[in-house]
Formats: sequence, structure tokens, C-alpha cells
Amino acid sequence: MLRFVLSRLVQSLVALAILSVVVFVLARTTGDPLHLILPMSATEEDYAYARRYLGLDRPYVEQYLSFVGKAITGDFGTSIRLATFAMAVSLLLAFPLGVLAAVWKGTGIDRAAQVIAVLGQSLPTFWVAIVLIEVVAGRLQWLPAGGISGPASYVLPGFTLGWFVVAGMMRLLRSGMLEVLDSEYVKLARVKGVIEPRVVWVHALKNALIPVVTFAAIYFSILVTTAIVVETVFAWPGLGRLAYEGISSRDFPVIQAVVLTTAALVAVVNL
Repeated sequence: MLRFVLSRLVQSLVALAILSVVVFVLARTTGDPLHLILPMSATEEDYAYARRYLGLDRPYVEQYLSFVGKAITGDFGTSIRLATFAMAVSLLLAFPLGVLAAVWKGTGIDRAAQVIAVLGQSLPTFWVAIVLIEVVAGRLQWLPAGGISGPASYVLPGFTLGWFVVAGMMRLLRSGMLEVLDSEYVKLARVKGVIEPRVVWVHALKNALIPVVTFAAIYFSILVTTAIVVETVFAWPGLGRLAYEGISSRDFPVIQAVVLTTAALVAVVNL
């Protein structure tokens, strides 16, 4: 077991090292960031001073080593809290919907769950966010529209971010439940007189959760990497918004740090 963990750690470190080089090279193919930083009236002396100040006049190897040494920056904790809340919302919604859709296959409950799944995987995240802000925060004024002002601030961005995951996990759980409910040991439990709720929620669900748990880490990685849209729309000071601002201003250190930090998180979650 220890050898397996060490092997995965080494593979992750090698992948991060390769990614750091790729990000470093690609970031410098997008143009000169000084054209966005400095005003139109800037002189050649201003450009030269800015290059020296930002270290852009140094050799690429030197810039890369400096970048690696300062890579982990940004408000990482906020993004993790948002992704964790979104995952909790996804599990709370996906579990009952997936189980009920499998138990009541072919009924109105199953069809309603399928509609929710289709909508969850087809509606753009930014559109869902805008609609929630307009209706829930604007017209009804039940929840804050953005920012972090307390626990209520997590509800709208958390639901928006977890909406896509609800659809995927619900369909996965429904498929697993249908397969398990048709298995021999479930039929045997029914023959022995085990009550139906226990058959469903204990015997069947326990085994149907295996693929869901396997993909939970992947879904969590998706939540972190797609948080840029939600954090931007809801004005959350997290990793996604930091990435958006860095890309907009061609801030090389920020772009590189965000990509590496996100990649490191994905690697850790999938160990």
C-alpha cells in the first residue's frame, strides 16, 4: 500500500513539473503584459523599468525558477469551501433522486428525475447563476446576490456550482441501483422477508454507491476547476475569480499559480 501511494505521489509530482513548464511557456505566447499594465502614454524608459521591476528582462530559466518558488498563491481556502458546500448540496439532492428514480422506474418520479438530469447537464452555469440572482436575490430578496457576508452567501453559488454534478451523480446512482436491485442477493433478501425499505436503503444502496464514490473525487475536481464562472458571477474572492482577473490582465505569476494550484488539488484528490 505504501509503495502504491509513493508511486502515485511521484507520478503526480512529475505531472506537475511538466505542467509547470507548459504553463510557463504558454503564458508567454499571449503577448506582452506591459501593454495592458502601462498607459498609452508610457515611454520606452517606462517599459524598460517595468520589465526590470517585474523580472521580465531576466533569462527564461531564471524566470521559471522564480515562478516555481512563488507558485502557490491566491485565496485557495474560499474556493475549497465553496466546492465542498457544492458537493454536499449535490450529494443531498442526487442520493434521494437517484434512489427514487430507480425504485419507481418508468413512473412520473423517474421521468421527473430524468428531466432534472437533462436540464442539469444542458443549462449553462452562468445562465443558472444569473436566473438565481434575478429571482431569488433580486425579486424575492431571500438570499444575498454575491460576496461573502455569512452562511447564506454559500447557498446560491453552491447550488449553481453543484447543479451540474447533481445530474451526473443522480444518473450514475440510478444506473447502479437498477443493476443492484436486479441482482440475486437482493432477490434473496426479498424472499427471506426483508422489508422493502431495508432492501433498498441498506442492501442495494450500499453496493450501488461504489461507482459513485469512485467518481466523487473526479466530480470534486470538476467543481474546483469550473468555479471560475460561479465565483466571477457571484463576486466571490476565490481561486476562480483570481484566475479570471489574472487572464484579463495577463498577470503571468497569477495565471501560473492558479493553474498549478488547481492541478495540485486535482492530483491530491485523485491519489
